[in-house]
Amino acid sequence: MPLYQKKHTFVVATGLMAFPTFQSMIQKSTNLLLDIENILHLLSYDKLFILTDEHTKVLCLPLLEFNQHIREATLITVSANDSNKTLDSLAEVWKALSAKGATRHSLLINLGGGMVTDLGGFASATFKRGITYINVPTTLLGAVDAAVGGKTGINFGCLKNEIGAFYPAHSVLISTDFFHTLSKEAILSGYAEMLKHALIFSRKEWEKLIAFSFDPIDFKQLNELLFHSVNIKQQIVLQDPLEKNVRKALNLGHTIGHAFESFAMEQNRPIPHGYAVAWGLIAELYLSHRVCGFPRKELRATVRFIQQRYGAFLISCNDYDALYQLLTHDKKNKGDVINFSLLRNIGEVEIDQEVDKELIFEALDFYRDSVGL
Repeated sequence: MPLYQKKHTFVVATGLMAFPTFQSMIQKSTNLLLDIENILHLLSYDKLFILTDEHTKVLCLPLLEFNQHIREATLITVSANDSNKTLDSLAEVWKALSAKGATRHSLLINLGGGMVTDLGGFASATFKRGITYINVPTTLLGAVDAAVGGKTGINFGCLKNEIGAFYPAHSVLISTDFFHTLSKEAILSGYAEMLKHALIFSRKEWEKLIAFSFDPIDFKQLNELLFHSVNIKQQIVLQDPLEKNVRKALNLGHTIGHAFESFAMEQNRPIPHGYAVAWGLIAELYLSHRVCGFPRKELRATVRFIQQRYGAFLISCNDYDALYQLLTHDKKNKGDVINFSLLRNIGEVEIDQEVDKELIFEALDFYRDSVGL
């Protein structure tokens, strides 16, 4: 169910206006090799390339190599981790494509987490002015966040996703085969994005996610929650592919979360993206309460869920000015005004909310109090 605009408020409603040219084919795979074969059969291409990082080359690529097309494809491998989502890594991909004779009719498969799909998507958007690509996310975070929605990009100057393009994958193939071996930290990183989707969508979805137990993890239930979460995002993207309006709802938790990430990169102590989003949600739900009247009960329940599972990112009040400077670089800003996507209630999003410096610092105080700093 998509979201309709009422002034700057978005509430759950029925009906859907689709943008077919921006819609990726999202498939829940139960037979990875067969599904890859079927997708490749659908597409016309002259040369096939596969992008992995150092980890997915070893741990994930062997699951696909029984397919003849995959075995014969040209492999491009970059260094792992989000800190390597850089212009240098992008240039490596461009050079490899060029050296191996890629054309505008070539096809790239991105096999990896969010770093690989972001980097590979941007390489596809820019090489020869655009080639077709497929995302095969290998992490929960990659599946629910970076692989879907058409946002591609790299970090630049210690700023998260500073350079990028809207360029959707032809297909996104989500296979549960990859998720059972993920660490609990990697599961939680992806789960933070799922929690954000639930908050902007419906109380029923939020209650499901708040109630989910990680000890032990029920992967069958997790997979069902995941695919519902992916569909929530896809529905919103279809209404607003270029983030002019309703898609801004997906930025909940990300304005301050990205500032945390960029600050951590500057200090050479990188943090997982999903953890940054979780901590950003604490601060931005407080802003939602102060600016839009988000209910205190739901604020406390969500903050408690995050605090108990995600620990803390260490900051002091001496870091507030540096974090504020990073906020001024956020892509959602209009001039010098820092814009947030906030909540009036669960499922009711207020976009383009201006928040002054004093209240942002108050939200950072609330974050530090909430996580015990």
